[in-house]
Amino acid sequence: MLKAELRRLMLARRRALPAEELAARSAQVAAQLFSGFDVAAWRTVHVFLPLQRRQELDTWPIIRRLWAEQPGTRVVVPLVEADGTLTQRLLTPDTPLVESAWGIPEPLGAPQIKPAELDAVLLPLLAFDEQGQRVGYGKGFYDRFLLDCPQARRIGLSLEPPGPRIEDAWPGDVPLHACVTPERVWHFGPTAGGQ
Repeated sequence: MLKAELRRLMLARRRALPAEELAARSAQVAAQLFSGFDVAAWRTVHVFLPLQRRQELDTWPIIRRLWAEQPGTRVVVPLVEADGTLTQRLLTPDTPLVESAWGIPEPLGAPQIKPAELDAVLLPLLAFDEQGQRVGYGKGFYDRFLLDCPQARRIGLSLEPPGPRIEDAWPGDVPLHACVTPERVWHFGPTAGGQ
């Protein structure tokens, strides 16, 4: 299936998702993440903040659990700069948030963290396939950013299981190492076999 078609389909499915179902699936994804990965080994982890008007997966359960259970782990969130690049900003319980022009909550005055310091990047997506390709909103923010942190584990967070093969993936698309859904964790790569 083509990205544009998948994008339309998944946006419509998300809009139809009741708030209580979104909350339940978000909580299940958080539980799968913590049971499926050695989160305690991550010193610095990137987590996107949910765009509520788009009914994105709620990452606050993940963030709050990291703060509570892994106080030595730094949580960083993206800030979209005017030139379309993502910079990483430290998020603490005391960090004030402001809404960007895109409606994304962003940290105000938070220290910048270098991409080379990231151990894991938790990625937003609309859809993914069993080859580890993902479909986002089509702006390419994350694909460009991921080139700056090749050492980081790339983990998608999805409300849905994998969809059909993404037919128009191209070499500039940075594939996932894994994707977490409410039901399970999918691993990708030459030896993972989609499991």
